[in-house]
Order: sequence, then structure tokens, then C-alpha cells
Amino acid sequence: MSLTKTVKKDKILVVDDVFDNLLVLEAVLEDEDYEISLVEDSKIALAMVEESPPDLILLDVMMPEIDGYEFTRRIRQNQALPFIPILLLTAHYESSVVEGLDAGADDFIRKPFDPDELHARVRSLLRLKHSIDERDQMANLRADFVSRFTHDLRIPLVASNRVLKLLLEGRFCEVSPQLQEIIDTMIGSNQDLLEMVNTLLEVYRHEAGCKTLKISPCNIQELVSEVSQELTPLAEEKGLAVNIDKGETASTIMGDRVELRRVLTNIIGNAIKFTDKGSVDIHCYLTPVAVNIDIQDTGPGISKPDQAILFQRFRQGKHQRSGSGLGLYLSRCIIEAHQGTIDVTSEPGQGSKFTIRLPVAGEN
Repeated sequence: MSLTKTVKKDKILVVDDVFDNLLVLEAVLEDEDYEISLVEDSKIALAMVEESPPDLILLDVMMPEIDGYEFTRRIRQNQALPFIPILLLTAHYESSVVEGLDAGADDFIRKPFDPDELHARVRSLLRLKHSIDERDQMANLRADFVSRFTHDLRIPLVASNRVLKLLLEGRFCEVSPQLQEIIDTMIGSNQDLLEMVNTLLEVYRHEAGCKTLKISPCNIQELVSEVSQELTPLAEEKGLAVNIDKGETASTIMGDRVELRRVLTNIIGNAIKFTDKGSVDIHCYLTPVAVNIDIQDTGPGISKPDQAILFQRFRQGKHQRSGSGLGLYLSRCIIEAHQGTIDVTSEPGQGSKFTIRLPVAGEN
């Protein structure tokens, strides 16, 4: 018994207000194994594309109501559509190649055309379509894998920590000081791994464009104070001071409070983690269009080469306490999703200053 794989035919939509032109194009293309649809009305053709996207559109430039340029622009503006290559056709030499390509078309051919040239352009655009579809499919598979992988990792990590905490409380047996130390280490390691898994999931949500921000008015000074107070005990354990200058003017931004808290926790937490003596100074101040947050530490500093790649994904610093290389990349994704910026200035041996800029309410 043999199984025959069904090969999907490429769907080509041909749009031209002159029916004889449609017949000519059909005659030229019918030798290939394409599924061809012929449409005279550009409005009907546009509705067909939205309902059932073809693999390629052959589009006449000069048509009544919706010409080829406007048709192309509407296709490119429709974010719900997959990528569809568009080949513009015209019999007029005054037709603008520049306007067509700027509108979003992928190629241009003039009538009367050479059949071999038309075939070559069609094959080229279909190869482009298949390549982009395969890339998008791989990206979707990767995102789905990461989502499932991180979900499957979180469940046993959370369950493991629950059992370890019960063990630490003496629910199962008496816990010696040596065993308590081991359990504490295991809980800490599990927590670090869980945080890494959650960060990885958030990174892929942003990259896949499926991260939805819950935007509302947010007092940034209050948020900075909350995060700083939560992290102050970590600084005090190292003998560090955390100094906050919130400025005299309250600054309200439109943003996702939870995501901005994630960024501030990461940046201030890093400043504490990488600083062994001195202080972490946080300064909030308002400019005409943005609120700035400077986070200055007295740590070892960052070299110029490291600064250049610091916010890239999986780019770890050379410090022995550096993490997965995702925290700063995720912070950049979150700040840029708020139409803001984040950067660093530093000199080795002189500490580092991270600056977050966020548009004030009404400016973004």
C-alpha cells in the first residue's frame, strides 16, 4: 500500500477590468498547474482576497473605482492578511513603477509581455511567498514550543517548591540545620529557574506580537518608591544604601503597571546585585515630553563593547553574577512597547547609570 502526498496548487488571482486581457493571462498561465481565478471588478477582487487569500495577485494598474495602486495599498494595510506577493501589469508607459513599488507591490511588468518573462516573474514571486510562509510557520512552531515548554517546566518547579517548604516546616520529619541549609539552597535554585522560565515566556510573547499591555494612568514616582522599598532589604544585607530622589513634580504616564514594575525590579535589582559597596541612587525627573528615571550604582562598571550588546537577547555580561541574558532584553521590549527608551552609560570601575525614558500622559 502506498501513500501519495497531495501537493497544494498555488492560487493565483488575476484582476483586470478588460475581460480579453484576463483570457490572455489565463491562456499563458494554464500550462502550469495553478489554480487561477479571473476577476474583472476590483471591488469584488478585494473582497475575495480578504475572504480567501491567494498565493499571488496579478493586478492591472489602470482600473475604474479602485486602481492597482490603491488596491495594493489596501492589501498591505490589512494586518489580518498573510503576505501575498503582488505583480502589477500595465499597458501604459506613463504608469509609475515607483508609485507601484512604494504602494507595496513586489514586481512590475508591462503589456504586451513576453510569456516566458511572465512565467519567470510568477515563479520568482511564488518562491518568495513559499519562503516567507515557511519562515512564519517555523516562527509559530518555535513560539508554540516555547510556550508549551515553559508551561510544562513551571508546573513541576512550583510543585517541588511546595513540597520542599512543607519539608522545611517539619511536616514530614525533623529537619536538622544541615538539611535546612540544603533545602533552602534547593528552593532558591528552583526559584531562580522559575524566574528564568517566566522571563523566557514573556520574551517570546513580545517577539510573537501577542503581548497585550493593560494601559492605565500610572504615577511613576509611586511605582519607583514601591519597588525600591521592596528591594531595600537586599541592599541592606550587603551594607548598601538605596537613595531615591523622586523630584518635586508628580509624573503620570499611560502604561502597564505590572510590566513597568517588572522593568524597575530588574534594573534596580541588578544595580544591587552587582554593587558590593557604596550605594544605588535613583533619580526621577521630568522633561517637556518624558519622565526620566536614572538608576546609578557604584558597581564595577561595564566596558564599551559590553554596553553595545547589553540589551540583546541571550547576551550575558562578563560578570560572574550575570544571569541568562534575557532580563535586560525583556526590559527593552517592555519599554519600547511603551514608546520609551532605555540605555546605559558606564565606565569600568566607576559604576553604571541606566536611564529609562517614558512619554508623559498625553505625549505618546
